[in-house]
Amino acid sequence: MTSAHRPALSGLLLAAAGAIAFSGKAIIVKLSYRYGVDAVTVIMYRMLFALPCFVLMGLWAERQPTARENPLTRRDVLGIVGLGFVGYYLSSYLDFLGLQYVTASLERLILYLNPTLVVVLGWVLYKKPIHPIRMLAMGVSYSGVLLVFAHEVSFAGDAVVLGGGLVFASALSYALYLIYSGQLVQRIGSLRLVGWATSVACLCCLLQFLLLRPLSAADVPVDVLWLAVLNALACTVAPVLMVMMAVERIGAALAAQTGMIGPMSTIALGVLILGEPLNAWIGVGTLLVLGGVFIVSRYGVK
Repeated sequence: MTSAHRPALSGLLLAAAGAIAFSGKAIIVKLSYRYGVDAVTVIMYRMLFALPCFVLMGLWAERQPTARENPLTRRDVLGIVGLGFVGYYLSSYLDFLGLQYVTASLERLILYLNPTLVVVLGWVLYKKPIHPIRMLAMGVSYSGVLLVFAHEVSFAGDAVVLGGGLVFASALSYALYLIYSGQLVQRIGSLRLVGWATSVACLCCLLQFLLLRPLSAADVPVDVLWLAVLNALACTVAPVLMVMMAVERIGAALAAQTGMIGPMSTIALGVLILGEPLNAWIGVGTLLVLGGVFIVSRYGVK
């Protein structure tokens, strides 16, 4: 292998590893719920263990020459707080709530509608026209989610409707983050934004726990703590870094396409670890969702 090919290969491997690591979050959350803890407690411990890493990430970003040349303004700080609340805290909390009612497979498929939601929000907020090829892509993706959703409703009933709605709200919240983060990312840099915005989200989760739960609720089984550490490091901090490094090597578009391995890895982990069902409905639905996302990322007009 020539040296010219090595960055591309390492970028692809990093993007794939990041997608698989992200997908493991749902599996760990579902395992945590088996110990009788709720979403508020689970997300609190995840963010508690992740907070030091994100603070260090933000501090390291501040030491870079570009950051010294562009110190944070009051408007930047307000933007970071707002985006951290919407894009990381609210999105994560709604996702954790939804996972109490739906399978990890359906959760990942709904979250993978995010690119189509960004397109729709761009049309609603900024009147950006939606190209026919993207309309086709959205139709393909949503038909896949509806197929799996209808199948799960037939077995679990209203709980799936509630859980699916919460996860969809999570995807919508993160899509809003992506829409509004563009200008701020260009000004302060992606690593700087991610480090401080996720730190804000971590603090929000800790405050939420203190307001909604007694301190005695923090007394959880040791296994829950270990799962939280794994979730924080392997499924939160590590994939953020891996995906950012992948984007540097192969670009955002190819990194996003490689990330399509995420839903498939979630389904595989759900079957192997959680004992979730694997049937033709899930298989066809997954192919439709991935097909729609592929059309958007590969052929959609910017």
